[in-house]
Amino acid sequence: MANAEDHGEVAARQVSLEQKHIDLLYGRLDEVRDHVAYRLQRAIGDPIAGTPGSFTERDAMVAAQMNRLTELNGVDERLCFGRLDLLGGEKAYVGRIGLSDDKQESLMMDWRADASAPFYQATAAAPAGVIRRRNIATAARRVTAVDDDVLILDALSDETRESVTGNDSLITALDSARTGQMRDIVATIQAEQDIIIRSDAKGVLVVEGGPGTGKTVVALHRVAYLLYAHRDRISRSGALIIGPNPAFLHYIDQVLPALGETGVVLATLGELYPGVRTTERDAPPVAALKGDPRFSEIIAFAVRNRSRIPASDLALKVDGTNLSLTRNEVRAAIKRARDSRRPYNQARNIFVKDLLNRLATKLGEALSLNIDQETLSGLISDLRHSPDVRRELNLCWMPQSPEQLLTDLFSNPDRLRAATPMLTAAERGLLVRDRASRWTISDVPLLDEAAELLGEPDTGKPARNADDQAQREREVAYARDALSSSGMAASMITAEQYVDRFATADALSPLADRAAADRTWAYGHVVVDEAQELTAMQWRMVMRRSPSKSMTIVGDPAQASAPGAIADWTLALAPAVQDRWRKTVLTINYRTPQAIMDVAASLLRVADIGASAPRSVRKGKWPVQLRLGADAADIGELIKTEVDIIRYGTIGVVVSRERLTAMRRLIAELAEQGELAPGSDVSVDVFEIGSVKGLEFDTVILIDPAAFLTASVNPAHDLYVGLTRPTQRLVIVSEQALPILLTQAIEADSL
Repeated sequence: MANAEDHGEVAARQVSLEQKHIDLLYGRLDEVRDHVAYRLQRAIGDPIAGTPGSFTERDAMVAAQMNRLTELNGVDERLCFGRLDLLGGEKAYVGRIGLSDDKQESLMMDWRADASAPFYQATAAAPAGVIRRRNIATAARRVTAVDDDVLILDALSDETRESVTGNDSLITALDSARTGQMRDIVATIQAEQDIIIRSDAKGVLVVEGGPGTGKTVVALHRVAYLLYAHRDRISRSGALIIGPNPAFLHYIDQVLPALGETGVVLATLGELYPGVRTTERDAPPVAALKGDPRFSEIIAFAVRNRSRIPASDLALKVDGTNLSLTRNEVRAAIKRARDSRRPYNQARNIFVKDLLNRLATKLGEALSLNIDQETLSGLISDLRHSPDVRRELNLCWMPQSPEQLLTDLFSNPDRLRAATPMLTAAERGLLVRDRASRWTISDVPLLDEAAELLGEPDTGKPARNADDQAQREREVAYARDALSSSGMAASMITAEQYVDRFATADALSPLADRAAADRTWAYGHVVVDEAQELTAMQWRMVMRRSPSKSMTIVGDPAQASAPGAIADWTLALAPAVQDRWRKTVLTINYRTPQAIMDVAASLLRVADIGASAPRSVRKGKWPVQLRLGADAADIGELIKTEVDIIRYGTIGVVVSRERLTAMRRLIAELAEQGELAPGSDVSVDVFEIGSVKGLEFDTVILIDPAAFLTASVNPAHDLYVGLTRPTQRLVIVSEQALPILLTQAIEADSL
């Protein structure tokens, strides 16, 4: 058995590793018996008998050390980002994780630690005690470049002056080729970004910024920082990141794991209702209508209309005895149930119990019984098994699921008419569809709204009885003793948390899996990317995921293009938080070269979009390339040429929906024939304009923009999105005339 000193060493080490390895001590508990006490005994030994377990505290320390070594060996990106030379002669290194020596003296600070903030925020005007900030670039664990920012020139010694070197690490990073997935920016976070990342977790923060300003990556780093700074609160409930489409989620899905955070759920708006995963889209007019805030009233009407008073009194037969249930009795039971203000399915229980009590009294009188409580319970049981009673009560108040409710609503014109007095006949016509229709992205917030009003159906599962409660109390007591004996700090995990986390098979699932499967899960923090695309109904759904309203809202109204979207933060947020939100604006474009951004800025002006384009930090090597008159046969040669130019990185080809399949087939054939610049390492992907929002590519090829803008709800905004995706080259190919907006933007830029 390990001694007290060993216990303290293990606890201190566990805390120093930021609670990342708590599960190591209990990592194999899913392989043994279900009883919590038995699993604890096997894991850490019997604290009462003093017998060693199969996994001792010393084993835990060794496992933690080995896991730490694995973590360090697995760092593919930069481990150390740079150094701060401070007044007083001290030097402090900043990196991906915190490191200390055997004496617990800091060797490198975690980038999220408060003491690391000057590495990102210090300036010559406000140096925060920093003489020099040294950015260190590495590749394959070798230093490849050093870039010094001198903030207090007078404080430099002669020796230090001679060692100052300059190499713009930010520009170097921005010029590097893309890989098809977003990378973290912890080595190159800029001051305006860092202030946002470290801002208060409370309340709703809107991060607005034009294309390429780093809104998304700042929001992701903010999640990593909040999980670090508020781990006790947020890690228990996790974080939710909502993106515009699956391609975007794939693009960002490695950022947080690279920063050491995995307790995060990534989802699109079509995946926020458990059991439904859809990318299907309604026609724009239908999507706009389903996003209308009036639909909250429509769903409420539909739910209310599912309970009904029969047209006449009901004649029932129970085991040969005739009973009558009057319309007034049904009406009174419905009123009593509704007055409870419980969700529909829970209120139904009140309705059923009320009528069963009424009928039981009538049945007892008909049988001339002396009705006491025991007799009443027996009569109610008989009524529950009566086919007549079950049928008629269900017809008056049928249990409902959200899927049933919406399917019946949209496929039954009479029910639709009854639930939509605020809609016109033409609007109702847009909503009618077949019962077999697949769910769309616009349906998901309606399902969520219905689930909120309906509540969970009665499953018939009994509540925890006294024996269950006593068993839990015994397990908690045993867990408390065992954890105390093991030397684990109370701040790491409580006995109650242990029992809740490991007492059932479901609790052994990762937090992200449990959260994604639970519609009512309350997340510690929620990020909404491309938030300018959300409709009123989608905002209602999103706000339910964050009861605390700790949220980061990311977007750019100038890029709004979804039907029914609310591209105004005040209108979008006021229903949920009134004016209790704050906004910050990013103004520097780190993605798109100025040569390309000038055309995009011209588009904003000629389209009269009330927004200013962000200022680019790079001039760029190439102007916008125009290939007019190019037909389908020319496009293959053009793609091969572009692959040969960049040699390494990504190319995004944007076409109309009608040409998606043909273009993907063309690129696959070129690849199979080895005609895409053999020896190069270029990824070529094809998208429609609605799927590239939030993405970036080294080269973007817009093919026949007039065709894909024809079907756009907001052509100017969609074109602005397409123009601002490239990090290096923009090529516009058109067999026919360019859209007038694009022609005007190019001409205005050349003036």
